[in-house]
Amino acid sequence: MFTVAGTDRRVTLREVARVAHHPTNYPPDLELGLQDSAVYDPANFAWSNGAHACELEVDCDTGEIHILGYWGVDDIGTVINPMIVEGQIQGGIAQGLGQALRERCFYDPESGQLLSGSFMDYAVPRASDMPEIVSELDESQPCTHNPLGAKGCGEAGSIGAPTAIVGAVLDALRPLGVTDIEMPLTAERVWRAVRATAKS
Repeated sequence: MFTVAGTDRRVTLREVARVAHHPTNYPPDLELGLQDSAVYDPANFAWSNGAHACELEVDCDTGEIHILGYWGVDDIGTVINPMIVEGQIQGGIAQGLGQALRERCFYDPESGQLLSGSFMDYAVPRASDMPEIVSELDESQPCTHNPLGAKGCGEAGSIGAPTAIVGAVLDALRPLGVTDIEMPLTAERVWRAVRATAKS
């Protein structure tokens, strides 16, 4: 319902939509239809901040990595819907875990054909791969240059997780002389890195 403040004049949305699609008494400078669009172009970007930590164990005999715990604290400004934010952060961490430990594209060297084009071949993380995630949100520093004070959170987990996981693996293997492993840190790659340092 549209009303004129201070009067009893009102019209329903249905009536407005009907008139908007029929050119009777329609202003000539308006296009037919009931639609509008707007673009919000902020003066500056809104960056979220955070810190992620991972505790894990590496089996040096097999190269298998077992994540024991995962913690994240993210400063995303004003939280509009906490359940959606928690889901985005946990989903981002799952995506980052996949990037760090499993996901890799394989191509046939002769034809260039993608060989990991389905989820049967492309090793996305499973529920059993996910640790318990403890996450906290810091709303003490809202964004100063947008009206909501929000900074965004979709990328928080997917950026923090690979760094936290790979860093934890390298910390665990540093006493053995392993200083670098290319992602994804598959069991085979970890095993080969441990074996290479043991031989040298």
